[in-house]
Amino acid sequence: MKTYQPKAKEIVRNWHLIDAKEKILGRLSSEISRYLMGKNKVTYVPHLDMGDYVVLLNSEKVKVSGKKEKQKKYFRHSGYPGGFREVSYMKLKAEQPQKIIELAVKRMLPANRLRDKRMSRLKIVVGDKNPYSDKFKAPNPK
Repeated sequence: MKTYQPKAKEIVRNWHLIDAKEKILGRLSSEISRYLMGKNKVTYVPHLDMGDYVVLLNSEKVKVSGKKEKQKKYFRHSGYPGGFREVSYMKLKAEQPQKIIELAVKRMLPANRLRDKRMSRLKIVVGDKNPYSDKFKAPNPK
């Protein structure tokens, strides 16, 4: 027996619609990263980008557990002296709610050459109107 290696042209990308309303940030992010990597597929191999597209609705309604809503901070540094920046969870949620989920998912994906391609397939929507509704296939009536 030989191990099956899928070819790049054999990869089929599906679309997944997820509603973030009342969901916990970490659990939601790990579910999204699984879809983006393609780990939900039987033919998953780590060296190929086999992931699917993910559309996330209601990104502003995501929740965090415990006291994180008041205590959580996001940090970044420009690389220049004095370039350290800190933003609280509450402020980021008020100004850019999609950025919270984007950062959580990006940090759950492996830091390699495939991460940017995988992140480009994540579509985060503020509100419940799906602009990608034409991408989802209607069920085949039989």
